[in-house]
Amino acid sequence: MGNVARKFDQTMTLQNKNKMSLVKGQRTGLLGGSFNPAHSGHLHISNLALEHLNLDCVWWMISPQNPLKSVDGMASLDQRMEKACEVAKNSNIIVTDIERQLGTQYTSNTLPAIQKIFPEGHFVWLMGSDNLAQIEQWHQWETIFMTLPVAIFSRSAYSNDVENLKSVKQFAPFQVIEADASTLADMKPPAWALLKTPLNPESATAIRSRANGNWTNK
Repeated sequence: MGNVARKFDQTMTLQNKNKMSLVKGQRTGLLGGSFNPAHSGHLHISNLALEHLNLDCVWWMISPQNPLKSVDGMASLDQRMEKACEVAKNSNIIVTDIERQLGTQYTSNTLPAIQKIFPEGHFVWLMGSDNLAQIEQWHQWETIFMTLPVAIFSRSAYSNDVENLKSVKQFAPFQVIEADASTLADMKPPAWALLKTPLNPESATAIRSRANGNWTNK
């Protein structure tokens, strides 16, 4: 591991109480987003991933600033990190500002960087079907599917038309049946699975609306 990797690992170890250090073969789900704020829906997907994908842990990667979202109404990264730590009650969920440490803005750049730093880890990119519905707007979105196995979880109204999405059609030959999702972390990408799991209706948008846009004062 080079100097940059050592510096990164030391920083994240201090922030996350030694949880970020990976042992050989550890199976880790990566859930990225603004987390503005973190909520029960994030926890729901993470717990489902731990169970159905046979993961050892899930990292909540709090984005410094999502390129597709406005800075208006966006709480500071530190505030969002603090709230995420409160919500992440599962000891197997690790809250991290890994993108701030790496200096990356796009998921398509973050995932290869993580693989380079932790070459012995087995990673799966986690996302809800709501994000899949607009993934074609993401920077070099195909790189995500080509870099890591992907697990997609049902999110209310976004789950009905998944089969008609361009991204799903493009990577249809590489879809893994739900029954085999427990081995997804061991598969070579591209490989992805759609998990039709129980839904959770909570959203960060609804939370901000109930808080008149300022959930940090709640």
